[in-house]
Amino acid sequence: MQQASLSLPPLIPLPTMASSCLNNSLVWFRKGLRIHDNPALEHAIKGSKHLYPVFVLDPHYLEPDPTAFSPGSSLSGLNRIHFFLECLVDLDSSLKKLASKLLLFKGEPVDVLIRLLKEWDVKKLCFEFDTDPYYQSLDRRIKDYASSAGIEVFSPVSHTLFNPADIIKKNAGKPPLTYQSFLKLAGKPSPPLASTVSLLPPVGSTGDLEILGVPTIEQLGYGDISQEEFTPFKGGESEALKRLKESLKDKEWIANFEKPKGDPSAFLKPATTVLSPYLKFGCLSSRYFYQCLQDVYKSVKKHTSPPVSLNGQLLWRDFYYTVAYGTPNFDQMKDNRICKQIPWNDEDDLLVAWREARTGYPWIDAIMVQLRKWGWMHHLARHSVACFLTRGDLVYDLYIRRVFSFPSFVSVRSCLWYLISLIRSLKFVHWEKGRDVFDRLLIDSDWANNNGNWLWLSCSSFFYQYNRVYSPISFGKKYDPNGDYIRHFLPVLKDMPKQYIYEPWTAPISIQTKANCIVGRDYPKPVVDHDVVMKDCKRKMGEAYELNRRMDGLVREEDLKGLRRKFEEDQHQSLTVRTQKQKLIG
Repeated sequence: MQQASLSLPPLIPLPTMASSCLNNSLVWFRKGLRIHDNPALEHAIKGSKHLYPVFVLDPHYLEPDPTAFSPGSSLSGLNRIHFFLECLVDLDSSLKKLASKLLLFKGEPVDVLIRLLKEWDVKKLCFEFDTDPYYQSLDRRIKDYASSAGIEVFSPVSHTLFNPADIIKKNAGKPPLTYQSFLKLAGKPSPPLASTVSLLPPVGSTGDLEILGVPTIEQLGYGDISQEEFTPFKGGESEALKRLKESLKDKEWIANFEKPKGDPSAFLKPATTVLSPYLKFGCLSSRYFYQCLQDVYKSVKKHTSPPVSLNGQLLWRDFYYTVAYGTPNFDQMKDNRICKQIPWNDEDDLLVAWREARTGYPWIDAIMVQLRKWGWMHHLARHSVACFLTRGDLVYDLYIRRVFSFPSFVSVRSCLWYLISLIRSLKFVHWEKGRDVFDRLLIDSDWANNNGNWLWLSCSSFFYQYNRVYSPISFGKKYDPNGDYIRHFLPVLKDMPKQYIYEPWTAPISIQTKANCIVGRDYPKPVVDHDVVMKDCKRKMGEAYELNRRMDGLVREEDLKGLRRKFEEDQHQSLTVRTQKQKLIG
C-alpha cells in the first residue's frame, strides 16, 4: 500500500529588522493548541522582539465539583480535563523545542490578560477566533481594553475551514439551514496554511509574576476522586499528527470512507480516525487535515464525495459552526427559532438509568459505559443512544414497570392511584438533558457540533423523519452478532450465549444461571418495551409536529402545556385499560 506523506508549509524565518523597531507580542492560546498552521502565532512573530505564549487556566472549567454525577468540574468530566492537560504538556514541549515555553497562569482570563498586557508592555495581542458564546463574551471585553490601550489585536479564523460570518453574510444575514445550501454558499475551501515555525522570538522578562507548570490531576484537587480508567486516547498535537499520519497511510480506506457506514462496535481498532478530540482542542488544524485529504484524493482513481466522505465530515463541522454562530439560543429549545417546540420531559428517572447504563438494553448500556470510560464512541453509537433517549424509547417512566411487577395481593385500585400520582412524568426525555451528559463526558465535546447533533437526532432541527428509529436490539446485532462489544464493556454479560446477548431477559433462567447473570438481579430488566413505546413516541412526535405546523413555528409555552395535558390524559386512559386487563388476568 502506497503511503501518503505529511507535507507542512515552508518554514518562516525570524524577523531581521532593527531591534529598535521591534515590540513585545502576546499569543493567547485557548483552543488552537498547536504549532502547525497557527496564523495567530505566525502573526505574533512578525516584528516582535519578545513573544509571550500564554495560556490561562480558567477555574470556570477546572475546579472540582463534588456534586456532579461523574468525577470532574461542573462543566467537564475528568477524562476531558486529563486529555486537555496532556495537550498543554505537549504544547509546552513543542514551544521549548523552538526556544520558547508556555507561560501558564490561573484565574479569570480577561483579568489575567489585562494584567499581563500592562506588565509586559505588550503592543500586539494575537489569538484564534472562537465562535463559542463564552469566548465571544471574553473576546469583546479584551478587545475593548486593547482598543483603549492602543494594542493591536489580531484574531484570525483558523479553527474552521470557513469564516462563519462570511457564509451568513452571503445568505442575507441568516445561516443556511441545510448542508447542501451551506456547500453552495461556501464553495470549496482553499485557505492558505500558516507557515511552519522553526524558531520563536525569546520570552521577555516576566517580572515578579508567578508562572505555573502544567498541573497534574492531583494538583487540581482531584487526588481523592476515583476514576476507573482514563481515555486510551492521548492528548496533544504530536499525537494528533501521529494519528493523522497513520490514517493517511491507507489511501484506499481514505478514498472509500463513507458515513454513515462503519462498524460502531469496533473498539480495539475504531472504524474511524478518532481525530475529533484533536480537532476540538485545535491540536490538529482542520484546514491542514482537509489539505491532506485533498492530496490523497488527487492520487487515487476514485473516491467518495461530500456529505459521506471524510472531507465531507469536516464540512459538516463547519456547517454546524456556521448555524450555531448565526442562531441565538442555539443550545436550547426555548427561543431557538430553528428548533421544533416539543413537550419534552425534565424528570430524571429515565435519564439517570440511561446515563448510568442501567436501561436493560445491552447495546445501549455498553455504549454508555464506553462513553464514561473512554470519553468517546463511534458516531453511529452516539446516534443509537441519543435516539433511544429522546424519541425512540424512553417515553414511559420506570415506575410503570414497577407497578406492573407489584405482587398480586396489591389491589388494582392502589396501582391506579399510584399511576395517577406519577402521570406527570410520562413524557419524552429532553434532548438538552442528553446533550449535557455528552457535553460532560465526551473528550471531543464541541459546543456547536454537540448541540447540532442533538438537535438533529432528536428530530428538533435539520432532520425531521421521526419515524426512523434505531432499534436497541437489531442495530448493534447486525454489526456484532457475537456481542463482543457488549461483553467487553458489560463483563456481567460476558458468558451470555450470543443468541441472548442483545436480549438477555429472554434467556431461560437456566441459561441465565449458567451465565452467572440473573436479569433483574445482576443486570437490569429493560426499563421499557421497545416495540410498545416506539409506537407511542412516534405518535407523540407526530402530534408535536402538527402543533408546530399549525402554529407556524410560533409555539407558546401554554400550547406546549396543552399538548402535555393531552399526552397525560391519553396515558391515563391507556394505563387504566392496562390495569383493568391486569385485574381480569389476576
